[in-house]
Amino acid sequence: MVDLLKQLERTVASRKLLSKGESALVAVSGGLDSVVLLQALYALSRRFQWRLFVAHFNHRLRGSESEADERFVRRAAKRLKLKCIVENADVAAFARREGVSVEMAARRLRHEFFTRTARCLDVKTVALAHHADDQVEQFFLRLFRGSGGEGLAGMKWISTSPCDPAVKLIRPLLDQPKSTLRAYAAEHGLTFREDSSNAQLDFLRNRIRNKLLPQLTQLYQPALGRTVRRAMDVVGAEAEFVSDAARGWLSAKRRVPFRRLHTAVQRRAVQLQLVGIGIAPEFELIEQLRLTPDRWLMAPPGLSVRRRPDGRVVKRGTAAVTFGGERARVELEGNSGAIRFGGLAIKWRKERRRTPDWLPRFASGKEFFDADRIGSSIVLRHWQRGDRFQPAGMPRPVKLQDLFTNMKFDRDRRHRLVVAVTSDGDVFWVEGVRISERFKLGKETKRCLEWRWRR
Repeated sequence: MVDLLKQLERTVASRKLLSKGESALVAVSGGLDSVVLLQALYALSRRFQWRLFVAHFNHRLRGSESEADERFVRRAAKRLKLKCIVENADVAAFARREGVSVEMAARRLRHEFFTRTARCLDVKTVALAHHADDQVEQFFLRLFRGSGGEGLAGMKWISTSPCDPAVKLIRPLLDQPKSTLRAYAAEHGLTFREDSSNAQLDFLRNRIRNKLLPQLTQLYQPALGRTVRRAMDVVGAEAEFVSDAARGWLSAKRRVPFRRLHTAVQRRAVQLQLVGIGIAPEFELIEQLRLTPDRWLMAPPGLSVRRRPDGRVVKRGTAAVTFGGERARVELEGNSGAIRFGGLAIKWRKERRRTPDWLPRFASGKEFFDADRIGSSIVLRHWQRGDRFQPAGMPRPVKLQDLFTNMKFDRDRRHRLVVAVTSDGDVFWVEGVRISERFKLGKETKRCLEWRWRR
């Protein structure tokens, strides 16, 4: 018998997630995790006098499946006699318009909906169904994206909404593995919706969940989930200590000289100041500011920053740089297609690998990529500040801005060039530059994407 309710009750009390008599908006997608969260909180609500509301956001990404999810959640809320608030949006269109990945667009619109709904209901708490397996996926996702200690610490039991700091996000199931949730659902006869997109390997998170983690668990560490979560706890505690030290130094009236601070505290002090003045705290910018005081450095959007010798980071405006806002989302469906964008005529074709030693012939205006690594949906756009790219043969990604400088591309040419980006936001092709190391053909390639272009 799965004693999830007792564990949840202890977690809510010890973590101070919900007070007696408090109201909460429960985010319900219709999947296993959110259905279990709703049922478990509802089962405890009478004893603790919680007032629950149900919120469902329809992303309109899976056609009739999305509509069926919405109907399912409405019926579930009705059975429990809970008020259900539903909103829908064309997430794919929003992603194309904003030039971001579908996953990022969905998260942004979803949280905006939760925040608006919470305000309307005068509710301060939104309950999310993230669980222990999500934590492990998040760890690897952020590891691959180069996150520091705070990012690798993973999701917190309590955090503030990215849209409104007055709205609290709680994650009551964060220490529960998915296997426990499945057992609870089976024991109580709970029905839920399976999201077919979870099996699609176009998204990095899905590849981590369905490919990487099972292999790591089977071949290297059967207790992977437990060891990763333990490492996240250690890294998180150390990152929190460094953050406290940096904040203490920044707020002190009499401060230790910046040069005498530990390297970790120096980095965090610079990072916190960049965030405070609205500038993305990229590692390279942090390091340049940390190591070179009194030097003005370019930072988007249209700003320069420098670190004074005393450690304070200051900014000033610079001449605005115009970036092309033109974008086009391309679905690589079928075996071939063509598109015109930014003065380019592009044709693409997919072809299966025929023999073990097969490699296509390269020519001017023609590139070849691993089709399965790129996925079925890409975005064409122009270069943006902060874009990173790993040219074939290079050991790590570099800023496109630095690459253009080394290649002596003038400003007009930089802003005219077209780049191609995967649904995860990875730049895999830059017009007139080498292809990406991560997406080139290799021995494991099963399908080749032929990419022809001319201006």
